Amino acid sequence: MISKNVYWSTLDGAVQGILKYFVKKQRDTRVIYFDGWRGFGASAVLRAVADELKSRGACPELRLDKVIHIDCSTWKSRRAMQRAIAVELNLDASVIAIIDKADEEDDFDGVDQGSRGEIMRVAEEIDRAFKDHRFMVVFHNGSGDYIDLNSFGFPPFTIFRGYFMLWTFRRRFQGSEDYSEMENKVQNTHFFAYETGYDIIRNGILFPVLQKEVAAIAAKYPCMREINPEKIVDCCVYGLFLYLCLPEHLENEWAARASAYWMCDGIMQGDQAWEISSALSKEIKWDLHPTLLDEVRGILIESSSENSTCCKRLNGTYFDENGISYPPMAITTSNSKVPLTPHDIQTVSADMSSYFLAPDEISNDALLVLADGLFDQSTNLRVLQLSHCSFSFASPPFIACQNLRFLGLHHCKDNETTKQIDPRKWQFLHSLWVLDLIYTGWYQVFSKEIAHLIINLRELNIVGPECWKYIPALHEQLPDVQMLRIVKSMDQPNASAYIDNYLMDKTKLELLDMSGTRNMARLPTNLSKARSLQVLILDGCDGLGNIVFDGYGPATNWTSTVELPTRDLRPSSVNIKKHIKTSTISLKGCKGLGSLFIRELPNLVELDLSGTAIKILDFTTMVLEVSSLKRLFLIGCEKLRSIKWENSGSKVEPDLELLCIDTRPGIERPRPSFDKSNNNFKLQIHAVIEDARLARSLCDPIYSCHKGRYSDVSFSIHTSTLYDGFVQDEGACKDKIGQINDQVNLQQQQPFSVGQYHDALSKVGDAPMQSFPHPPTTSLSRHIEIAQGSHNLESELDRNWLLPYRNLAYLMGWVSESLHVHDVLTTASMPGGGWYWDYLRWCRMERCPKMETIFPTNAEGFSRLETIWMADLPMARCIWSIGVRRFSYGSFENLRHMHLRDCPRLKFVLPVWVYSFPRLETLHVIHCTHLCNIFVLDGGETTVDGVAFPRLSTIHLQDLPMLQQICDVGFKMVAPALETIKIRGCWSLRRLPAVGAGGLKPAIEIEEDVWSALEWDGVEAGHHPSLFQAPLHSRYYKKKLPRGSAIRLIRAPSLFACLLILLVKHSFSA
Repeated sequence: MISKNVYWSTLDGAVQGILKYFVKKQRDTRVIYFDGWRGFGASAVLRAVADELKSRGACPELRLDKVIHIDCSTWKSRRAMQRAIAVELNLDASVIAIIDKADEEDDFDGVDQGSRGEIMRVAEEIDRAFKDHRFMVVFHNGSGDYIDLNSFGFPPFTIFRGYFMLWTFRRRFQGSEDYSEMENKVQNTHFFAYETGYDIIRNGILFPVLQKEVAAIAAKYPCMREINPEKIVDCCVYGLFLYLCLPEHLENEWAARASAYWMCDGIMQGDQAWEISSALSKEIKWDLHPTLLDEVRGILIESSSENSTCCKRLNGTYFDENGISYPPMAITTSNSKVPLTPHDIQTVSADMSSYFLAPDEISNDALLVLADGLFDQSTNLRVLQLSHCSFSFASPPFIACQNLRFLGLHHCKDNETTKQIDPRKWQFLHSLWVLDLIYTGWYQVFSKEIAHLIINLRELNIVGPECWKYIPALHEQLPDVQMLRIVKSMDQPNASAYIDNYLMDKTKLELLDMSGTRNMARLPTNLSKARSLQVLILDGCDGLGNIVFDGYGPATNWTSTVELPTRDLRPSSVNIKKHIKTSTISLKGCKGLGSLFIRELPNLVELDLSGTAIKILDFTTMVLEVSSLKRLFLIGCEKLRSIKWENSGSKVEPDLELLCIDTRPGIERPRPSFDKSNNNFKLQIHAVIEDARLARSLCDPIYSCHKGRYSDVSFSIHTSTLYDGFVQDEGACKDKIGQINDQVNLQQQQPFSVGQYHDALSKVGDAPMQSFPHPPTTSLSRHIEIAQGSHNLESELDRNWLLPYRNLAYLMGWVSESLHVHDVLTTASMPGGGWYWDYLRWCRMERCPKMETIFPTNAEGFSRLETIWMADLPMARCIWSIGVRRFSYGSFENLRHMHLRDCPRLKFVLPVWVYSFPRLETLHVIHCTHLCNIFVLDGGETTVDGVAFPRLSTIHLQDLPMLQQICDVGFKMVAPALETIKIRGCWSLRRLPAVGAGGLKPAIEIEEDVWSALEWDGVEAGHHPSLFQAPLHSRYYKKKLPRGSAIRLIRAPSLFACLLILLVKHSFSA
């Protein structure tokens, strides 16, 4: 890499110098890095180069087909950069959709914005867009780290290809690092250009750079499209002046108010002035190289000193000679021990619009004394900031400033307490928009004599331990104030009552900040009167026991107007040596609230964010050090994508006891009735989620809580939009499955209708053959329901098993005790791929019209499964698929009941990979037209002659016209405890189970033709008709069918198939 001080003296000179270098050295130079003038102006030069190249006829020698300008000076992430590239290239909407989809997935995974990387598929599309083209990339790299564009889809920038790149690390108005620091970070660059010799003021670099940057800022914000760019330049100059001249002890505090200065000074005007000023405050942030500071200060700033007083102002001569407008403003610093007179600040002329006065250094003992009438000649003064000054509060020195809009008093004191107020001289209060009273007890301003003159005040900020003394005077005053901050009020024992009175008539209040009001025990009741309230700040209000907004009208308008503090601005811990009482925070109903910041509340037990617009709840950035948090409510949070728990300083996971989530619209839903007296569970979760991906956020607390014992966790998770049930107490749920499973005498069960054709069936014995067991309905301690309205279900069920503890599949396969899947259109099977279903006790599936295989081959375990209940699965070909299992020990050892109904395409139910079903009691299968076998041999897993069913007592088989035998021909079924067999419509059946000799003979109900066609192995094999009771034969098929019943049978495919088989058999026998 060649590194060179280029000595380009102007912005245009730098643009042309770069282009000429590319043209002249194009054989061996493809990538140029430009560092600017000691770090300044590089960003503007790159913009100018991009504009020049996009104009017609520029640099024909380079033969460029495309110019791509990638401005990532405000860095977000590599993903955001790839999006910017795709937008710049005008790629198809489908490409942007890929990025949107990846961002959505990362939202549900809780991935930080800054950690999101580029996408290979998008990189392929970018690569395709550059194919067979010569192009130039202009790249603003705001990441601070070198970025290889190849991974984004750009081809290599080698000297053998027609690809060029110009780039920089430098950002707008910033460049304090030396060029050598940048040079060490630059890679894969042919030419490193920097400039250290030219004066950016004398050589006319500063203002062309500002104009170029201002154009880019205006293009970024729709609200600035119609504004005069010179006004934005004035704001930049205003900010530069404060950066150069403010005393160090006031630099951050006063500079932070720049947006209010621009408004009140008159630079920004109109309906959108506040919005524009707020946006500009994020863009205009000065940070220059030390050598540039002295250089710029020496020309742009003129100073005058007299009597220990130094006054600084913009050099009007320079601005006038160059035809540049500027805001008339001045900053005076002083260490004078005597009162300052107009002579001491004579540079504050009548046209001065902004003035700042402060001591050089802070001293609690020494204040700047201001004489009466000090600003009498400053008739145009609009912004006035005074710090550590002493003057007469009854007759302040600015009393004659009739155009004053911003007044800030920091640590000011009254030096004449006996003077009387003359209301006739206080007309300047008419014009005030913003009033800051920071550790200043200027109570006279709200006295009854003059408070009525404050009619245009928009913003009032009061800071200090005695600021509560202002509040009584504000009652029935300032009805139009929009922003009120009463901060660090620590000595008022009844703060809530005072604030209540103040809020009586504040219908236009948008922001209320009561931070540090330690003695406020409750929220003001009249907060509901502030109908326009959008932002409420309660930082440090440690006297509040409960922060609950139920019934507060303005909560629906609250919004997030400030960004969370970045990680580098958060101290590692907060050193607080006081008792913080806050135990409950409820922001329920704050529909516009998208972010919040809560920290150091060791007694916080309950946090309710129901109805808010929070997208990602992050316990690593948003809620910190709340070690006692037990209950978290997120009901009606439609936008919720994830909850980020890991590496949390909050220590939430081990201590959380109750988590309630419902992402459906609306918050007027009763809370689930968890049993608070039940101490068996350390964590209880109730979740109704429309998008199945949100279940990823439930895995971390479940896994962290159990520590190898899932019995410590209770959850009820519903992926549906239609869930309307309630979770029963876990204590009541315990062992209820046993009550259902014990209902094995089918003659005692209530009939379960199988359709509109039951009138064509004859009855056998005392119970109708169409009776079907009711499904399990009692949710167990760890229950999952998947139902209609669930989104992105297939991706979660198919998710790779190598990503444990992160998705719905994990919760289903490794943790759940009861599973109910119904009314979903997914084709996906239940999770396989290594999930070991070791805790599932009952499984209920119904009305899933597209599902073909319920459990795939690699779904294993099922050692605790007791009940299988399946119904209305029209496409299902098997319940468990055939294949080799890695683990077979213990599978189905607790299975008691198997119930299947209306699965017309089912070929078989269960491939047998075990030696017995030791507890199976009930087998009930009806209306499965294509079922050939219920149990089939699973790939040679079973090598013995038969499979034992030692407790099987009841078999009901109905409307299974293709069923030949219950078990496949590869092995026989041994059921010595069999008591009842009911068979109807199984015309192809050839074998019954072997029952053995010497026991009670099982009762059997079966058609005579079917009984006659059965095949037997003999008495010695325990398989002979004599080992059964005399069969009870049905004669309904010999009766003449009721007139018109054939039409009804045609509408029932399974029954119609039975009829056809009967007619064929009858014709052959004839």
